[in-house]
Amino acid sequence: MKLYISKFILGLMILSVQFISAQNLSKSQFQVKGNCEMCKSRIETAAKKAGAKTAVYSIDLQTLTLETDSKASTDEILKKVADAGHDNEKFKSSDDIYKGLPGCCHYERDAQPSATEAHQHHAKKDNEFYVKGNCASCKARIEKAAKEAGADSADWSAEKQTVTLGFDASKTSSDKVLKAIADAGHDNEKYKTSESVYKNLPGCCLYDRDIPFGKDNPNVHFEEAAKNEDHKEHQSASDNEEAHSQSEKSIEGVTITGSRAATALSKKEAGLVFNIDKKELLKAACCNLSESFETNATVDVSFSNAVTGTKQLKMLGLDQKYTSLTKELLPEIRGLASAYGLNFIPGRWIESIQLTKGGSTVTNGYESITGQINTELIKNAKEPETSLNIFADFNGRAEANITSVSAINDKWSQTFLLHGNGTFGNTDMNHDGFLDRPKGTQINAAYLLNYNDLEKSGFGSHFGINFIRDERTAGQIGFDKNLSQDKQSAYGVGIDISRFQVWNKTGYVFKGKPYQSLGWMNQYVYHQQDSFFGLRNYAGKQHTYYSNLIFESIIGNTNHKYKAGASFMYDGYEETYLTNDMRRNEIVPGIFAEYTLTGLKYTLVAGARADFHNLAGTQFTPRVNFKYDFTPQTILRLSAGRGFRTANVFAENQQYFASNRSIQILPSNGSIYGLRPEIAWNYGVSLQQEFKLFGRKSSIVADFFRTDFQDQVLVDLDRSPQQLTFYNLEGKSFANSFQTQWDFTPFKNFDVRLAYKYYDVQADYIDGRREVPFMAKHRGFVNLAYSTNKNDKGGFWSFDTTLNWVGKQRLPDTSSNPAEFQLPVYSDSYAVLNAQVSRNFNKKIRAYVGGENLTSYYQKNAIVDFRNPFGNYFDGGMVYAPIMKANFYVGLDVTF
Repeated sequence: MKLYISKFILGLMILSVQFISAQNLSKSQFQVKGNCEMCKSRIETAAKKAGAKTAVYSIDLQTLTLETDSKASTDEILKKVADAGHDNEKFKSSDDIYKGLPGCCHYERDAQPSATEAHQHHAKKDNEFYVKGNCASCKARIEKAAKEAGADSADWSAEKQTVTLGFDASKTSSDKVLKAIADAGHDNEKYKTSESVYKNLPGCCLYDRDIPFGKDNPNVHFEEAAKNEDHKEHQSASDNEEAHSQSEKSIEGVTITGSRAATALSKKEAGLVFNIDKKELLKAACCNLSESFETNATVDVSFSNAVTGTKQLKMLGLDQKYTSLTKELLPEIRGLASAYGLNFIPGRWIESIQLTKGGSTVTNGYESITGQINTELIKNAKEPETSLNIFADFNGRAEANITSVSAINDKWSQTFLLHGNGTFGNTDMNHDGFLDRPKGTQINAAYLLNYNDLEKSGFGSHFGINFIRDERTAGQIGFDKNLSQDKQSAYGVGIDISRFQVWNKTGYVFKGKPYQSLGWMNQYVYHQQDSFFGLRNYAGKQHTYYSNLIFESIIGNTNHKYKAGASFMYDGYEETYLTNDMRRNEIVPGIFAEYTLTGLKYTLVAGARADFHNLAGTQFTPRVNFKYDFTPQTILRLSAGRGFRTANVFAENQQYFASNRSIQILPSNGSIYGLRPEIAWNYGVSLQQEFKLFGRKSSIVADFFRTDFQDQVLVDLDRSPQQLTFYNLEGKSFANSFQTQWDFTPFKNFDVRLAYKYYDVQADYIDGRREVPFMAKHRGFVNLAYSTNKNDKGGFWSFDTTLNWVGKQRLPDTSSNPAEFQLPVYSDSYAVLNAQVSRNFNKKIRAYVGGENLTSYYQKNAIVDFRNPFGNYFDGGMVYAPIMKANFYVGLDVTF
């Protein structure tokens, strides 16, 4: 018995010694750069040799966790780690030591500033300490914890990610205050909060724990209800249902800019949302919105007419008209603008694009079926900035862009945007006597005015005005636009468009309630088109007024958010086709509500809206998006939703006007051209997986979407090669879309994007079920991008190339034509290669040269019976491939 008691007492003594020793150890974590297992071994060895009791390095988190006793200095340990070749938040390795590391250990030195650099950048004071947070609730929590720990004053800055303390050293200490802040849930430069406390923070407050202290936090927002925390900035009440601005203190909120990918898939959005940065747009010519997706695998861009050179987008295997195209979250390319609206947003005006696949939020309207593409214009800059872009290609197209952003005072800022382009050369690469693209000019001007007083009064406002004049002439090279068509034998096309827009978005964030806001958006659009296609004439006018009022708040806490509001849409149409005058007014008041539930690993967004359409009747639109994080690197998303729209059969199908097809509408007791509205359900599932490859971030995304039409206006090109027939669906129509995309970086500055897409799109036409024409079942995509390191002046080279492979497509039935005017049942597959090389000489001057369709594949029979454009068989709408061979361009960007 005594023996057991002795052993027990001896064990207690040993445990007590170990416990006492452990109490004398302190644990701390620091940011240290490294790539691989060799780096891990080198860092841990250097730390232990310098006196650390334990040293554990995380390659994924880029952190070194140390346990030290009172004899060891963490500064000395980090100095030895830097001497071993690894930059950290306090010391930087010498260039000679860094260069002496093995190649696999050459981490990115520019991506993450050291603590010294961050200190200099932010001019951190002695009473200023790094504290992580996202929003106004974080600010309130941090400052409250500091004051409860004895601080007389505490001011947390979202922009700097620091808290400035004022306290009496005889009553408290910075250590005590920072410990209290960590206990409240916020990591700081001295203490790290526990995992359980961090996870219990509201969803909007879950800051990125991996961002080094001193580095900008891209998730900062001042209204907790903003849900798009992966965007560069977050939005206020004026349009707080999304976070889609690129401003530095705009009405959309406080912006903290930081380094991020040119195209990034949002990890915090419940829906599948891609954020496309301005850097992505610079990889290609990007003269307008239609060319902004050349390096993007999700959107398909193709010519739709060989005479007018019209381009159209497709997403999830369906035409552009089923995707909601917005600008500043306001309806943009729709109605009469459907055919040519992509040309009205210059590429150099675009700050960012948010692309949502599948059902989007109900707060943005009812028309989205396959997704939403929102474009944000350049609105803000850190400093007054004026930029000039000059572009020209080798086939007679030239354009110039001027953008100027400046601050009027500390609350007001303004942006001037000016664009002009002209196509002057006669381009006929397939020698059929027709221009491959129209000649003409465009003048496009916009003025934006922004007011931001969110932090004080809670008010913010954004005003915009835009005017466009676009004139195009196409057809046979000998066509004289000064003569009427009936006085000459050459076939001609003329398209003249005038467009005027004015809009305002105003919001208010309730004082002391950053999660509660009210926003009101209004827009008026006037669009006029006068056009002719040979002996056919088409003209139209559209007046549109749109209003959207949104209130946002929480239920109990920010894990339960809701939005509710009302919208109003008025569309007044006047159209003339041949001798037919068609007029209608669409009046659509609507109401909506949306609830967001945020858990530790999941986000649920469920909403519904009811719209009372004067011609289409009452329409109910439910939508739901669900995201579940199995791990921070493995994310599952589910979505389902309904959408409806009214078809503008003339404006949306102008690509078939340059033909001798007669238009026939088979009415079905509808109120719009005798047709019923289009209604569809969309369902989607996606899996996002991130992992390390070559010691660098890599991701794979696979998604499947299905669209089922409850009703649809079918465009039947098969009934007769001499007819264009419209009628409502009687049966089934569906589109299955599968895409997988892999992004990885095999070595420094070299990005690779691979994608494969499969489409199955079928509909029950009058004479049976068929594949929808001009839709390839199989598509492949490769994008390679490489840039050199920046020199001392900020100069570097960039190289980008994109290969698109398009499989065979079903072509409309032309079997009743004479043999020489018949098309095959399926087209050939083909590949298109685009490439660009650019040189940034410094931060102010950039020059670039590129080529489009470098494979020079083009459709030789793009126009059926081109020798007889006034005959029965002439058709310029049978386009499935490029109609121009390789085209080269040059450009220059200068910033003043």
